[in-house]
Amino acid sequence: MAWDFETDPDYQAKLDWADAFVREEVEPLDLVWEHEQFVPLDGARRKAIDPLKQEVRRQGLWATHLGPELGGQGYGQLKLALLNEILGRSSWAPIVFGCQAPDTGNAEIIAHYGTPAQKERYLQPLLDGEVFSSYSMTEPQGGADPAQFRTRAVKDGDHWVINGWKYFSSNARTAEFLIVMVVTDPDVPVHKGTSMFLVPTDTPGVEIVRNVGLYGEPINDGTHALIHYNDVRVSADALLGEEGGAFAAAQVRLGGGRIHHAMRTIGLAQKAIDMMCERALSRETAGSRLADKQTVQGYIADSYAQLAQFRLFVLNTAWKIDKYNDYKKVRKDIATAKIVMPTVLHDIAWRAMQVHGALGVTNEMPFFRMIHGAAVMGLADGPTEVHKTTVAKQVLRDYRPIDDMWPSEWIPKKQEAARAKFADYLELEVGNL
Repeated sequence: MAWDFETDPDYQAKLDWADAFVREEVEPLDLVWEHEQFVPLDGARRKAIDPLKQEVRRQGLWATHLGPELGGQGYGQLKLALLNEILGRSSWAPIVFGCQAPDTGNAEIIAHYGTPAQKERYLQPLLDGEVFSSYSMTEPQGGADPAQFRTRAVKDGDHWVINGWKYFSSNARTAEFLIVMVVTDPDVPVHKGTSMFLVPTDTPGVEIVRNVGLYGEPINDGTHALIHYNDVRVSADALLGEEGGAFAAAQVRLGGGRIHHAMRTIGLAQKAIDMMCERALSRETAGSRLADKQTVQGYIADSYAQLAQFRLFVLNTAWKIDKYNDYKKVRKDIATAKIVMPTVLHDIAWRAMQVHGALGVTNEMPFFRMIHGAAVMGLADGPTEVHKTTVAKQVLRDYRPIDDMWPSEWIPKKQEAARAKFADYLELEVGNL
């Protein structure tokens, strides 16, 4: 038997350090530089944050998602999951620990498919935490359907020329480079005719038309770019991976990104539970504490149960990724985590907001940001509905139809078979009466 739910003591000590470090040193960054996580460091921010990054490196917790040969720690997805539970409490924490999305997924795909020159130019600065990147895949008219992609790259001598539109290219405004997914062969199915390119954001023709914000952010001052690729010319060595191989490569990036989102969501949902329990113990109404009210107790119990189930599932999925080293083999579980994640965060944050009463709906508490974040998680890296289809197809592969009028568990037929199996005993029983 190999079942074990304990973390080895040495790594648990690192997690304990990270928990205290995030609460005391990193969470305050969220209040001072709230929307500047993906702005390259300079001035006061660099003076404040560089020492924190150095301390993380000293503790051996920097960029744990990649192996030592790439500047990471090689801890694997399970250890990263345990760490990300802690990092999920703070929007600055992934930056300070060198494992922020979308850069983690982009780093993974360059690590797997990049040439030595591409790794030196693009991957190493990412691992050093000195630049940011953007994944430019979604298109305005196509949403999550790659069959609707229209952005094209056409060969022109030793170069490729890219034309088209991309939408929701997160962090493009502050990114050093983009990974752009475009159609290179329109005469074959899209899954075989799409390629990826590494494109510096200052390349002529890369036009950021709008910086789309989320709800509550000023118009054209967000971080999700609408980009027009207007005769963008890149050399042949900008191709990332094989020509036509973008979808195979994307599974490395998207699989990792989806599970990393789930890991951080655990920490954020736990933070909501922490706030809910503190409030329940601290406030009285109608003659007793909120913690003594049956409805509030139900909120707490439901939240704990919901998060505990999700946490165990995510940890098990991370363990499988480490075990098989193959995202495709764990595709069903990664998609399931992606399905469950928005509901878990939404439900727990909503209950915590209710327990805080009128204060809970104000901008002086973080609950609506969490609830809005849950909605975003239901769309980022593919909408929940698409992932449900994926999971259903994967589950159905393990079953076969029955060539019979009645289901295999139809009781009259099974009862008849059971009686036939024990016929000798039943006859003996009758004979003894």
